[in-house]
Amino acid sequence: MKFTKVTAFALTTALTTTVAFADGHMDREGWPESFTVGTASQGGTYFAYGSGWANLVAEELGITGGGEVTGGPMQNMALVHTGEAQFGMTTMGPAAESLQGTNPIAPGLPMTNACAMFPMYQTPFSVTALASSGIASIADIPAGARIGFGPAGSTSDTYFPRMMETLGVDFERRNGGWSDLGGQLQDGLLDVIAFAAGVPVPAVSQLEVQTDVNIIEFTEEEQATIMEAFPVSQFDIAADTYTTLEAPARSVSMWNFAIANCDLPASFVYAVVDVVMSDNERMVNIHRAARSTLPENWDRNGVLMWHPGAAQWFAENAGADIPADMIHGDM
Repeated sequence: MKFTKVTAFALTTALTTTVAFADGHMDREGWPESFTVGTASQGGTYFAYGSGWANLVAEELGITGGGEVTGGPMQNMALVHTGEAQFGMTTMGPAAESLQGTNPIAPGLPMTNACAMFPMYQTPFSVTALASSGIASIADIPAGARIGFGPAGSTSDTYFPRMMETLGVDFERRNGGWSDLGGQLQDGLLDVIAFAAGVPVPAVSQLEVQTDVNIIEFTEEEQATIMEAFPVSQFDIAADTYTTLEAPARSVSMWNFAIANCDLPASFVYAVVDVVMSDNERMVNIHRAARSTLPENWDRNGVLMWHPGAAQWFAENAGADIPADMIHGDM
């Protein structure tokens, strides 16, 4: 499983930012010399969000670290499980499939060595087309439409085609990075792009600057049909998310969590969680989707075992009552 480094590791020699962890208050025994965070393709929310918190943690803890381009949640589960990446990000659906051994990257391998670290945000499923296409609803999508579903194996590629089939849409399936798919839509090589990503999706925001687009919402009936068939919940994309929207857009969503290799030292994961969760304003400055990266959302994980260091942080700082049988190893 190869993945390409595209973000230079954040380096810091300013030890003053790590006094709280270097003065003996925090035990650094066994900490890695560097770390990577598995994200997804450039142009998507995972890449912007994940690279952002990776660099923030590297700065604050005085460790070399950064984000890496990957195939998204399914590959991140595999990379973190094997330890090829210390951290990653995943969605609850792909996480559940990976634990069950149905991850297409390694069929039959239960990826139980990837642990929950902190709640990120909900991933809305949204559809975008050029305004000039005349596609303004799901029903408007013509038979045989070329739909870009994101990188192969991503949350979007795993679930959105099934959703479209459930809604009776006939399509040609296309894959690629979000920035590439956005360019293909603008060039007329695609009819629709179907995104499962935290909002605002950078590729959609860029499209809005360059051309007129339709951000297509589900009807109430379509939303109910999808919620009945898939592990998603009701969600509205706020009107201020995109300049194109004049009112909230009806959607569905799936929760995302940051994950850690379960064998990492508890003190290290505790320190990482503390950096990310202690200052939400700083996280929101990285990406607006982080408005949901809040301690009280710890209970949105009902799938993954918790890393002991993360469980300790949420117990101490968010009053989390995490059952012992949901915590990996011993506290």
